[in-house]
Amino acid sequence: MDGKIKQGRTSSCNHKSDAACIYCTSKDPYDPEYLKKEGIKFMSFHSYLRKLDHEKGSLAKATLDEMNLTIKPGCTTHAPWPEGICSACQPPAITMNRQTYRHVDYITFENGDIVDNFLNFWRVTSHQRAGLLYGRYETFSGVPLGIQAVVTAIYEPAQQGTRDGIKLLPDEDGKLAKVDRIAKSLGLCRLGWIFTDLIQDSTGSIKHMRNADSHFLSAQECITAAHFQNMYPNITKKSSSQKYGSKQVTIVVTGDSKNQIGMEAYQVSQQCMALVRAGVLLPTKDAPELAYVREPKVGPNLDVFYKEKDQYGNEVTKMARPLPVEYLLIDIPSGFSSASPTYSMSLEKTFFNGPNKAPFPIENRPMEGHLQTLEVLANYKKIFDNDNISDFFRDFHLLVYLCAQTEVPLTEDVMKPLLEALRDQRLEEVYRWTEEHQWKTLELIMNNIADGFQ
Repeated sequence: MDGKIKQGRTSSCNHKSDAACIYCTSKDPYDPEYLKKEGIKFMSFHSYLRKLDHEKGSLAKATLDEMNLTIKPGCTTHAPWPEGICSACQPPAITMNRQTYRHVDYITFENGDIVDNFLNFWRVTSHQRAGLLYGRYETFSGVPLGIQAVVTAIYEPAQQGTRDGIKLLPDEDGKLAKVDRIAKSLGLCRLGWIFTDLIQDSTGSIKHMRNADSHFLSAQECITAAHFQNMYPNITKKSSSQKYGSKQVTIVVTGDSKNQIGMEAYQVSQQCMALVRAGVLLPTKDAPELAYVREPKVGPNLDVFYKEKDQYGNEVTKMARPLPVEYLLIDIPSGFSSASPTYSMSLEKTFFNGPNKAPFPIENRPMEGHLQTLEVLANYKKIFDNDNISDFFRDFHLLVYLCAQTEVPLTEDVMKPLLEALRDQRLEEVYRWTEEHQWKTLELIMNNIADGFQ
């Protein structure tokens, strides 16, 4: 896409209809006047690339290199770190700047029930919850050369939640990598993560705790967001390492200014990702809105600064100990699909649990009515007859469970033809897969279980 912004003929034009002038010629996607007029705070990443190419000139294309804040190895003029260090191997000093672009320009959920089912855990337990977002990336017409993340499923990893926080448990058995592979076979990928911070007051309203007077994301949440962004880098030919930034997003579900449940979405900047990669960015104990760059005595001698205006309006440079996290944040608008909600569970629409009386339970919810067992699977399957067996499989949580259950192991190689058939809506191949020996065996066990409950 050329990304050019088409301009209509104006009253200042005095030329023929097949000509153009400075008043109606197309604008570049990074044109500052256009961005200001349309209220676009962050240009899209690809608009930023066009801007760099323009500034570089026609003789060469701009290149991007990730910021490296670690000590360069192999210096032979002194003893290895921490016994010695020199200006050649010491990381450069940086000044924190607010990023002017973002990799994702909008986040949309294909159906409100995706979030509603996620929030049900908090409604029942009053404990906070985190989940991983899966879906796809599409073009976004709201900004020039824009990209939107379309969320079609939320997977809830093993975790411990309380009224005040969440602890994600270690992925010791590699379950999350398997979920990523299942999503890939379905034509989906991991888009980021979502978590709740919902506290009710005595009237039942949701407290509005995250605002300009407190914080939008805490330092610890920024560090976690940077960790996920570093895990899933954005691939680009513009970089010598073939990667630069990330399209992973962070969504917090919290109280809004009307004391109702609202969503706020963010990414953290390239500089934040680099600080976390180097292991030098830390949270502070009592101020969630402040981060802290590790002291030189326990890490590399890294000088990090930021600029702000003092009480007299003068711009002053300060050491980033501590560092306001506002310098790290990039906010992203989010919402729900404008299309009418659908419960067909088509893979091109959504993976949420449909309007059944007994939807298949969501994983890792150790509470009554949310355990994933063969008995539950058997009862869930009774909702579907052979004519709509493909709809039975159109549930992300169910597909992950089928790959994870051990009663009749369904390996990824066995499941892959089913997943790809669901992805491409090849219903004949879905029916053909149900004739496989492993599925027939599991189906026989489910039928016996269902008969035993009658």
